[in-house]
Amino acid sequence: ANDLLRVQAVRASQPGVAFPQDTHWQNEFETAFVYTETPDQLKALADIKQDMSRARPMDRLLCGDVGYGKTELAMRAAFKVVEYGKQAAVLVPTTVLAEQHFRTFGERMRDYPFTVECLNRFRTSREQKRIVAAAKAGRVDVLIGTHRLLSRDVGFADLGLVIVDEEQ
Repeated sequence: ANDLLRVQAVRASQPGVAFPQDTHWQNEFETAFVYTETPDQLKALADIKQDMSRARPMDRLLCGDVGYGKTELAMRAAFKVVEYGKQAAVLVPTTVLAEQHFRTFGERMRDYPFTVECLNRFRTSREQKRIVAAAKAGRVDVLIGTHRLLSRDVGFADLGLVIVDEEQ
């Protein structure tokens, strides 16, 4: 508990990035969502965007049942970050979920000039080295992966958002 409090105190004292208001692309991206958002999703999205507009590190816990649309809200936050020129990392607990998110993020962002990559055990050593080098150089906008993202060799040029997708 002491370590958690210490880490939180350090985070609270650090400056964050105040992301700008939604752009035409952000609105276009959100409008392309094929489902109608629920009132709870819209409230959560407004809360996330409010957090992102403040110049302080963001901590937001989003809970919801399967089918709630948590992944869509995460993609919208990641989109805002990468459109602003920063990188987003998505940490997931399983290789299968990493691949699923890789496909979903890739499909949703395919009409935009953003690069989405996936780092997990399904990638060869050569592919992993290429992806890690590209992320460090800023050529990967969204990097999705398992605990492999926490390896010492993985780095980012300008990380703006970390999304932790934890299944219970």
